[in-house]
Amino acid sequence: MIIVRYADDLTVGFQHEAEARRFLEITRARLKEFSLSLHPDKTRLIEFGRFATANRKQRGLGKPETFNFLGFTFISGKSRRGHFLIKRKTRRERMQAKLQEIKKELRERMRQPIPKQGQWLKQIVTGYFHYHAVPTNSRALARFRHHIAHLWLRVLRRRSQRDGFTWERIEKLVDEWLPKTHILHPWPSERFAVNHPTWEPCPRIGLARICVGGAQ
Repeated sequence: MIIVRYADDLTVGFQHEAEARRFLEITRARLKEFSLSLHPDKTRLIEFGRFATANRKQRGLGKPETFNFLGFTFISGKSRRGHFLIKRKTRRERMQAKLQEIKKELRERMRQPIPKQGQWLKQIVTGYFHYHAVPTNSRALARFRHHIAHLWLRVLRRRSQRDGFTWERIEKLVDEWLPKTHILHPWPSERFAVNHPTWEPCPRIGLARICVGGAQ
C-alpha cells in the first residue's frame, strides 16, 4: 500500500483490486462517523500501473485511465526503452486558466515599455516552471512558453498596428526575457533517496490500483 497526501488531496495505491475496494469501503464508513464524506465526482477506483496495460489488453479494454493530482495528469506510460514509466503532465484546464489570467493582465500592461513587460512575464514563467518543471512534462512546458509568446505578440501588434511586429521579433524578445524550457525537479527516486537512503524505489515501478479523492 502506498499513500501520497497533500492537505485533503489523497492518492492511495494497492497491488490488488480487492484491497483497494476494501480500503474505499472502510474509508467511507469511517468518515461517515464524523458526518463527512468523499467527494462523489473526485473519488474513483481505476486500474493503473506497470501491468495495467497488458491486463486490460487481455480483457479487450483500452489504455489505462489517467488521474489528476495536485495540478498534474498522471499517465501509465513507457520510457524510450520500453520500460514502465509514470508520466506527469500539467493539466490542460489548469494551463488554459493560467494563460487566460496572463492574457488579461497583459492587456492591462499594453502601454508599458517592452522591457517592463518582459520582466513581468519572466517572473510569471519562472514561477510556473518552478512548480511544473518535473520529469516527463517538458512538452507541456514548451507549449506554455509558446502560448506566452503568442499572447505577447498579439498585445504588441494591438498597441501599435503600424509597427508590424513579426514572429521573428517576438522570438528574440522571448529568448531575451523568458527562461528556457528545462526540467528543474529530480526524478522521484532521486528526491526520495535523499531523505530515505535505506529505501531506493525505482520511479518506473507504478501503482497497480489508485483511489483518488479530494480536490483535483
